[in-house]
Amino acid sequence: MRASRELLAAFALTVFLDLAFLAVGFRTGHVVAKVLLMPLLAASAARAGAPRLLVAALLCGWGGDVLLLSGADPAFMAGMAAFAAGHVCYLVLFRRQGPPHARARLLGLVYAAALVTLVALLWPDLPAGLRVPVAGYSTLLTAMAYTAAGRLGPAAALGGVLFMLSDTLIATGVADWPQLPRPDFWIMLTYAAAQFLLVRGTLDARRVPAAAYREVRSTTP
Repeated sequence: MRASRELLAAFALTVFLDLAFLAVGFRTGHVVAKVLLMPLLAASAARAGAPRLLVAALLCGWGGDVLLLSGADPAFMAGMAAFAAGHVCYLVLFRRQGPPHARARLLGLVYAAALVTLVALLWPDLPAGLRVPVAGYSTLLTAMAYTAAGRLGPAAALGGVLFMLSDTLIATGVADWPQLPRPDFWIMLTYAAAQFLLVRGTLDARRVPAAAYREVRSTTP
């Protein structure tokens, strides 16, 4: 666990440096920091006993991070595919956490409404060749976020929402909508927080059944 905490501290420091580099416009520093983020978080999660699917999801995110450093259209599509693979890993993992919460049906309506609204608004402004891929990716991302909210705790739920927000900021940039100052800063802030919270929520969910099992065993005559 000590090694996991040290790696997590290195991840937190790298996030801070990445955001600082983005704030001052130091692209080289941002590139180096961004490439290190997900490997550090994945290594921390692995040392903490994370399931392989969680580590795989983070490494898919790392692949997407690297690919999106290029401004070329093929690299953007490949990066989106890498993140989509990560969402599939998350989906499969989250569905193994047990049945959905009682509020999951209502949450499903909220997430579905958010998805339809976003795609409908973005559709006319997206390049023609990206409309269907972005709509498909958005559907997968929303399914991941909904599953996190419906089957895990509040940390994972917030992580899913922040992941949606981060990718929405990217999509609005592709659609050439007005952007916040330093848009990459906000994209990376929400993205790094999202991945961390998804890891934390998954690990917390795995500890709860184990703790409950130990409590039952300790009270059994």
